[in-house]
Amino acid sequence: MKPILMFTMGSCPHCQRALAWMEELKKENPKYLGLDISMIDENVQPSVASKYDYYYVPTYFIDDIKVHEGVPTKGIIRKIFETAIE
Repeated sequence: MKPILMFTMGSCPHCQRALAWMEELKKENPKYLGLDISMIDENVQPSVASKYDYYYVPTYFIDDIKVHEGVPTKGIIRKIFETAIE
């Protein structure tokens, strides 16, 4: 299982929706409960965020490779989870 790194901003409505979908997916599929997901709020940890190449939030990285940036869907998040499990 590969770790997921998610960049967010507290004021971002797309980030809030993504977090809700992430919780829904974990409830729907117990295999997602074991995922290693680290969240970085770019306003709280700008020194960490500045080391990564992205513009929009939410942004997801798996093994330091950007797998999604910007407005997500539940399906996109499911795909991210599945990629991390592979």
